[in-house]
Amino acid sequence: MNQMLERSKTRRRFLKMLGASPLIAGSSMLGSGLATLLNAAPLEEKHFLGWLESFQQSDDVVSSPDQALDVMDFEPAARKAIPPAHFGYLATGVDDDATVRANREGYSHIQIRSRRLVDVSNIYMSRTIFGTKWSTPIVLSPVSAQKAFHPDGELGVARAAKTKGHLMMLSTVATASIEDAIAARGGPVWQQLYPTNVWEVCRAIVKRAEKAGSPAIVLTVDLHDGSNRETLFRSQAVDTRDCSLCHGNRKSGAARGRAGVVSDTFAGYVARKPMFNGLDVSKVTQLYPLAVDWDFVKRLRDTVTVKFLIKGIVTREDAQLAVEHGVDGLIVSNHGGRAEDTLRPTIESLPEVLDAVAGKVPVIVDGGVRRGTDIFKALALGATAVGIGRPHSWGLGAFGQAGVEAVLEILQRELRTIMRQAGTTSVDKITRDYLSLHLS
Repeated sequence: MNQMLERSKTRRRFLKMLGASPLIAGSSMLGSGLATLLNAAPLEEKHFLGWLESFQQSDDVVSSPDQALDVMDFEPAARKAIPPAHFGYLATGVDDDATVRANREGYSHIQIRSRRLVDVSNIYMSRTIFGTKWSTPIVLSPVSAQKAFHPDGELGVARAAKTKGHLMMLSTVATASIEDAIAARGGPVWQQLYPTNVWEVCRAIVKRAEKAGSPAIVLTVDLHDGSNRETLFRSQAVDTRDCSLCHGNRKSGAARGRAGVVSDTFAGYVARKPMFNGLDVSKVTQLYPLAVDWDFVKRLRDTVTVKFLIKGIVTREDAQLAVEHGVDGLIVSNHGGRAEDTLRPTIESLPEVLDAVAGKVPVIVDGGVRRGTDIFKALALGATAVGIGRPHSWGLGAFGQAGVEAVLEILQRELRTIMRQAGTTSVDKITRDYLSLHLS
């Protein structure tokens, strides 16, 4: 009996502590419920505690795509399914991952202004980019080596993009070729470009992509060797698999400025990527050479015969220079926070880039997008489209192609929902008038 009494006193002390919490105090329902409980009989107390427990979220990992309520549900499922080092590669940022978090948190500083009494029976989410009409403004950003997450790899992503009507970009260091990706997509796939330090190799990749039917080349300029990817390094340390078959010798990082698991030579690394098949990569030492500058952009602009975009522009000055150099489009990106620790979210970089280009070229933004409301906010600021990288890779890692399709379906549903709630019947009608900005 004394033990029961002591447990009851402990529970009451805990409930009093809850009552002092700003979260509980701010809720009339919970606050009044606690006040009643403190004077309740033991039976009523037991009933209330059971009711309170029902508010707790389950820690269970989803076991099928249809169980997911939002795209974040796929992250723990992917972590469970993907080998530790591979998941660490997907999750890592720079240093303590602060810029990864900043990308996500940036959207919380923007509020949506909803209009009422608008007929929202029909919602149109299509977006036209360079003359091609896409079902939604959601773009699958390039993610390298996706077979490291699931055997479906990039081809599973391409098939999901086909099913859901999305634009896809393929990484230079993908585990699928541009030809196979286009075949799986059943339509155009944009080729992301790491130029390497060998011009002949760079040009060969561009010409191969153009010949395959890729309508756009996307030069990435926000990645340099040597970023301190602590999350990746820690995950490698706990991965007990023998990785030598795929990665050659495990090195301490000296070969690429702590780039983690690498081959005996960098040329050996790129030689295992389909886009480098048949090329002389003996002199390749870097994916993104330190010497790349605006003269290189001009040389590449003169070489590319399809649309030419730059990915990684985050300032007004560089956006203006890009337009002056004849670039056809920009992607505001900081490589998902995995290239540099600037602490500046891409959604906060977007307005100045848009102001600089003044509508002359389309602008896509990626980094931290997890909700349909995030997509709405980016479009309202003026983005032509919005890219996702980690979310579709979580879906892939957890459930293959079906997981990617589920991620895209959830984002489409959430975007459709907020468009209705805000009173916008088409993507073109989403403007800055629907935002209240609190950017830092």
